[in-house]
Amino acid sequence: MFTKLDFLERRLIRMEKKLDLIMEHLGLQVDHPDLREVRELIREGKTIQAVKAYREATGTSLREATDAVSELASQG
Repeated sequence: MFTKLDFLERRLIRMEKKLDLIMEHLGLQVDHPDLREVRELIREGKTIQAVKAYREATGTSLREATDAVSELASQG
């Protein structure tokens, strides 16, 4: 059974994805300075630590952090 909080969280996630698509379409990128550690961990091949650092820096869920770290890794 879903609670109102679950509904709101899912709605917020959908809205964030839409904003990300709009920003991508416009060629805008927001790169937080605190992601330098995440990028370094990715370069060192420490994916799990990179996901943990991303979560700490952004407060995202495990799923979102994993997706974001995968995206950062694919960017080089």
